[in-house]
Amino acid sequence: MAKRETEVFVIWDESFTQYNFGPTHPMNPLRLDLTAKLATEFGLFDHPRIHISGVGGVDEDALAALHTQDFIDAVKRAETTTDIAPDVAQTFGVGTDDVPRFDRIHEASGRIFQGSLEAARAITSGRYDRAVNFCGGMHHAMPGRAAGFCIYNDLAAAIQHFLDHGYERVCYIDLDAHHGDGTERFYWDDPRVMTISVHENGRFLFPGTGFANDIGGLDAAASAVNIALPPRTDDHDWLRALDAVVPAVIREFDPQVIVSQHGCDGHSADPLTHLRLSVDAMRVATQWVRDLADDYANGKWLATGGGGYALVEVVPRAWTNLVAIAAGADIDPATALPERWRTYVEDVTRITAPHMMTDGHDGTFDPWANGYDPESDLDRTVMSTRKNIFPFYGLDAHFD
Repeated sequence: MAKRETEVFVIWDESFTQYNFGPTHPMNPLRLDLTAKLATEFGLFDHPRIHISGVGGVDEDALAALHTQDFIDAVKRAETTTDIAPDVAQTFGVGTDDVPRFDRIHEASGRIFQGSLEAARAITSGRYDRAVNFCGGMHHAMPGRAAGFCIYNDLAAAIQHFLDHGYERVCYIDLDAHHGDGTERFYWDDPRVMTISVHENGRFLFPGTGFANDIGGLDAAASAVNIALPPRTDDHDWLRALDAVVPAVIREFDPQVIVSQHGCDGHSADPLTHLRLSVDAMRVATQWVRDLADDYANGKWLATGGGGYALVEVVPRAWTNLVAIAAGADIDPATALPERWRTYVEDVTRITAPHMMTDGHDGTFDPWANGYDPESDLDRTVMSTRKNIFPFYGLDAHFD
């Protein structure tokens, strides 16, 4: 399909780096700074089809419509006290090793929530078909509890805005290595929202959920689609799994907008997961999501970042690609990284930066249409998802 040229609303200003759990925490805000600087060096932030916007204060009413007031109050109290009682930390998830408290924690996490809300507003305004908040993607945040480095669920903010503005079918695609449990939980019983999560099997990775038979609540059967991948899944198998499930269910669901989470922690260099992906596979998958939005959602697409803890090697390249692809300004994978950016990286981190936008993989895979291999762990995983989901949409698990 030819690249669609459309204006893109991109959320960014340096204040997003205030979401900072401290220098030893895996979610270092440097990953956002390095992404923004790489996108700038490639000319994306000056691109005629890209509009950059910061955010103001958090819409407290929108926040309270999704998160419990007790939880919000606990986050606000954590801004001013270092003495969080163990029972409070256990109940609300703030003040734990995963989600340490920090000064201005409500403001910083609220800004991320607001970023995806503003991205959704940009689309419903009619001025933009596409929007990107690479600072967002907090998919583990629950209605009443923080978890997995996530405090407020900005993805739910975007989805809810679309629903509140008359959208009847919203499709959410989560490409993070971890199951998108929080976003799924928000819409478990809502048939208007299809959540698709492609992640490492929960038997081996946090949060331990997202199995093929988790398909949504009684009032929303087959609205939750989970592909729980074997550890060490590589590019070819990951793309095969996406190809085997995602286009078919999206075609049948017929969404009016696609919201996607592009966590890049499935990369082979990431310290927290066991998948073996490259930035090349992630680039291909992002292009697929763009094309799915063009084919089935009239071009309406809101994309966020997410997990990703290889701060230099992976995150900046993956999310610079995300911004470029949203703008139809795809970067040739053979492109060398700008020397000024590489010098900045090495001055700040003392880590040698990558030289190219590619990891040297070609993005090829064996399409599912070529046949099912019952001896393959990957194929058995995919077939389990298809058997649990496809019959609800009139699809044959073996052949469609």
